[in-house]
Amino acid sequence: VGDFDPATGGGFSSGHPGPELMNNQIIWLNAAQVGYAFIGMFNSPDITAMLRGLDGTEPYWLRVIEYCTKGCLQSMLDEYLHILRESLGLIDKLDEESIKTITTAMRESMSLRTASLSVDSIDNTTLQKKGRFESFGRVHFAVRFGDEKGDDGNIVTRSDQVRNSFNSPFWPFVLATTSIGQEGLDFHQYCHAVVHWNLPSNPVDLEQREGRIHRYKNHAVRKNVAKKYAPLIRNEFKGDLWEEMFLCAEKEYGEKFDDIVPYWVLQGDSYIERHIPALPLSREIDKSILLKRSLVAYRMVFGQTRQQDIVEYLMSNFKEEDIEAISEQLKIDLTPTK
Repeated sequence: VGDFDPATGGGFSSGHPGPELMNNQIIWLNAAQVGYAFIGMFNSPDITAMLRGLDGTEPYWLRVIEYCTKGCLQSMLDEYLHILRESLGLIDKLDEESIKTITTAMRESMSLRTASLSVDSIDNTTLQKKGRFESFGRVHFAVRFGDEKGDDGNIVTRSDQVRNSFNSPFWPFVLATTSIGQEGLDFHQYCHAVVHWNLPSNPVDLEQREGRIHRYKNHAVRKNVAKKYAPLIRNEFKGDLWEEMFLCAEKEYGEKFDDIVPYWVLQGDSYIERHIPALPLSREIDKSILLKRSLVAYRMVFGQTRQQDIVEYLMSNFKEEDIEAISEQLKIDLTPTK
């Protein structure tokens, strides 16, 4: 499908390997594998149709090059490789095995198969399920978190691959999950917004949900770091641009906030977004107000046993401003010391 097949290759610019590694055939082989993964992605029907629709008169390979140039593909790869090396535990390594590991992760993140949809048929009178239309359609930009089955019923995509692809700059751009994804999993690398389709019953679960994207070097933090520090070192960096930007931020904030700022929190235009699609005057509106109030109390009793009981006691016996005052008075500073 498609006619894009230029002699392209992926680059490992983050970290700048030395001459002895650049002359090694391993790095060129892995760069070529990443390049062919991009070729496969740009030859997919949906991306081909999208790019051809922008300008149908130009050759497709030229449209791809223009698209990558205007979209700052190299900058995107610099950021992705910086995050990928840290998530894989390879921040201080750049040997042949590390390059192979990074290449495999990049190729897998770009090879996610499209998701098939199944639609349930509901009886209008009894509201009971009548049947299901299997393979009703395919989704190219959103996917549910879980194992995906093919038309033959066999699992073709594992949940781990879905998570790895979502934690990349490639599709899926929307991830739908049940409560199975609210604890113990990280989705912060390229996401800073959570849409609560339904609200949890307690602040503990709400904090767990939003904690999936409020992590170390999360997407919102990186956007704020880039906006503030990229112009300062744009023409002066010598190695990993992202590492040098965070070092600049650490020099400015590290003495006062230690590692909390800028690695976990950094004020700026971007922030962790909470979206609650509730109808006006619905129960969800009142529930969201109560949850926001109880979050203050929950953060005060964090780490205690039977947290929910303590939260309920505080909410029923103290006003909101009193809880904030008590929290400020009794809080323990757990900021790591240098």
